[in-house]
Amino acid sequence: MNYAKDKEIKEIIRQALKEDIGKKDITTELIIPKNKIVNAILLAKENCVVCGLGIAGFVFKTQDARIKIKPQVKDGAAVKKEKVLARISGRAASILTAERVALNFLTLLSGIATKTKEFVEAVKPYKAKIMDTRKTIPGLRYLQKYAVRTGGGYNHRMKLDEMVLVKDNHLKVIQNYRNLPIFTYSYRVELEVKDLQEFKQALRLKPDIIMLDNMKLRDIKKAIILRKAIMPKIEVSGNVNLNNIREIAKTGVDSISVGALTHSVKAIDISLEIL
Repeated sequence: MNYAKDKEIKEIIRQALKEDIGKKDITTELIIPKNKIVNAILLAKENCVVCGLGIAGFVFKTQDARIKIKPQVKDGAAVKKEKVLARISGRAASILTAERVALNFLTLLSGIATKTKEFVEAVKPYKAKIMDTRKTIPGLRYLQKYAVRTGGGYNHRMKLDEMVLVKDNHLKVIQNYRNLPIFTYSYRVELEVKDLQEFKQALRLKPDIIMLDNMKLRDIKKAIILRKAIMPKIEVSGNVNLNNIREIAKTGVDSISVGALTHSVKAIDISLEIL
């Protein structure tokens, strides 16, 4: 990810700083000498997979181009509690003003990468890919999906314009897959099904992927057997957690999508310490 050149990231960071600072940081302006230079560190307060160091650094640089940041690890590194993640030097006022926004990005993205890594490790040695969903914080999808990749996962659709994905509410409108139009264009096609009856209907349409939504383990196993003649990819979704994901992966599915990677992840405890 090219933080310096990516327009989308620049805009996200500008908006985050504007949201946090408002017109000015009145506390810092009142009590911190304008040209006071300090050294600081970013410190992991718990074990984690690091993600977002470059983004945090770019936050500081956006606030004050003279701030110097020296990462001590790379995104994707698994670190222990009390590990120094980066060293920072520059004007104290600029560092303090940008601190919260930089940490908000770093703690959230590291939380996503850490959680993703747990799911990735849980399905080894099976072939199932751990995938995210569109259940992201509005405005932060680009960064959240980067964090999933950093943790070893894979991205599902970034946007609705990338593929055809017929879900349950689409089916409620058209009633069933028999009423689905024939796809003659070049988009990838994925069909969501809730039971084996819908799965058999979906198979006849020869999609690229069939998503098994909230289906029981025994039905997932049956679907794997039924798909052999046509061989679409099989994705599992719905109520997936660390307690059941290994058994799902054992069935031979190709991918497992986990909304919890992005919609309810716990932020990692990381602090900025002035030395």
